[in-house]
Amino acid sequence: MAIRLSENFRALFYAPFYAAEATGAFKEAGVDVALRPSTDPSMAQRALLAREVDVMWGGPLRVMNNHHADPNSPLVCFCDVVARDPFFIVGRMPQPNFRFADLRMLRFATVSEVPTPWICLANDIRKAGVAPDALQRIRDKSMADNEAALRAGTVDAIQVFQPFAERLVCSGAGHIWYAAANRGLTAYTTLVTRRETLAGRRDELLAMTRAVHRTLGWFDTTAAPEIARLLAPYFPDVPADLFAACIERYRALKLWHTDPVIRREGYDRLHAAMRAAGTLNRDIAFEACVDTELARAAMAAVKPG
Repeated sequence: MAIRLSENFRALFYAPFYAAEATGAFKEAGVDVALRPSTDPSMAQRALLAREVDVMWGGPLRVMNNHHADPNSPLVCFCDVVARDPFFIVGRMPQPNFRFADLRMLRFATVSEVPTPWICLANDIRKAGVAPDALQRIRDKSMADNEAALRAGTVDAIQVFQPFAERLVCSGAGHIWYAAANRGLTAYTTLVTRRETLAGRRDELLAMTRAVHRTLGWFDTTAAPEIARLLAPYFPDVPADLFAACIERYRALKLWHTDPVIRREGYDRLHAAMRAAGTLNRDIAFEACVDTELARAAMAAVKPG
């Protein structure tokens, strides 16, 4: 029976997940994986909890939240892919000496679609000695709306991921002020399953993890235009040259791990941001939410590339 894998939502920074399917890595590893689309991360998690899918990819933030609400939560992260934050602050004018304090005087539009980007950025801002709540923040618009507003001059800076950031830079309408990946490891996107599935279908999930490990190695060394060509069917509205530029920028930022082991450092950084934001009012242990056994076994069995 196929492993039913739920997409979180369609995003370019999830490219290695699509590459594992498009390159045939899952089949080569001996596991049948059926990709199920999802337009909303909360729907993917509900489907996983309801046993409508076997695995999803998504943020450890949601797993921590589930353990916060239910200490007996069955959810566990087991394979790392997006190891750093994929979001940027893009401004209308060049700002080579950008400081978070600069945002206090600006109209700043942040991501509304998902919670993790603002929770993490707010902690960066807070640690720089600036109160996030004091900003002139527009918090209820989509990234597409905010891109249009930046071009129109009705906002001064926006928080977006690729390809929004690259499109603005390539057109000259925007300038990258801050890449959140530069804060360091931040557990952003992993494969997630239920503990019972981790135990009951271990061999299949190990094969999945081996396939992801192999794909991460391929992703790290393959020319960006080739990646863009292969994954074009997943992103038909993104021109090939823009897609390749997005991949290159993300690779330079070390967005994706070259192995599938979830690091405690990245988990702790995300956890600290959630505590500072009040999203968590108690600590959630790394071991409750993360199991690295399959990832380490996959690394021992398969060389990347």
